[in-house]
Amino acid sequence: MAEQDTLIEFPCDFPIKVMGEAREDFAEAIVLAIQAHLPEFHVGQTELRASSGGRYVSLTCTVHVTSKPQLDDIYRTLTAHPMVRVVL
Repeated sequence: MAEQDTLIEFPCDFPIKVMGEAREDFAEAIVLAIQAHLPEFHVGQTELRASSGGRYVSLTCTVHVTSKPQLDDIYRTLTAHPMVRVVL
């Protein structure tokens, strides 16, 4: 049996927090980026929260992933996105 390199059991629902500058199209852009990997992902699986100063937003996206490579691909896509500052 191959050695596991993660403590996450797949498939699972996994929350990803994406932070960036507050823009009207931020949530839509992030949903589209995730849909490149999970076509069934939709905005109803997100929760938007503005920073206290209103300059930044965080978008918590709960994705249903089936493997670590799939989750890694989503993280790579989000971290490379020009609107994204941080992905947790």
